[in-house]
Amino acid sequence: MRFHNTIHTFPKEVKLLIAAFVITLSIGFYSGISFVRGTTEASPQGVEERYLGNENDEAATKMKFKKSEGEIMTTVHSHILSLSVIFFLIGILVATTSVGEKLKIFLMIEPFVSILLTFGGIYFMWKGYTWLKYVVMLSGFLMTATYTMSVFIVFKQLFKKA
Repeated sequence: MRFHNTIHTFPKEVKLLIAAFVITLSIGFYSGISFVRGTTEASPQGVEERYLGNENDEAATKMKFKKSEGEIMTTVHSHILSLSVIFFLIGILVATTSVGEKLKIFLMIEPFVSILLTFGGIYFMWKGYTWLKYVVMLSGFLMTATYTMSVFIVFKQLFKKA
């Protein structure tokens, strides 16, 4: 997919709009990642406890309870919808860059796979398939890495001389 005009040839005011959008979006995205890290200790056990609780762990210093079906469905629903929009918009920006076709396609499509694996994994982990905590962690990491790489490429090309 080739655009006639790539991002580095956009008018200055469009580049500024894109930069302001990506900066603001990134603050929101990374603050969400920080919240996840804080509530799960970025560990498989922490992911499991976040959604399944730790009521049976008598040594736990902080009691956590299993999420209700409504809480799980709200989390899955809201994150799949919002992250899909975020990655669609970032994907459009990546599509206007001049990076290689394979990298571009990977950066545009992979996040949607990771969204489904992460939040589908959370749902099915909650249903009892606790081994999915590893899939959730891996896909969440890959989603974050893809976002970071996409934003880096967009910024690098946004300020590239035409």
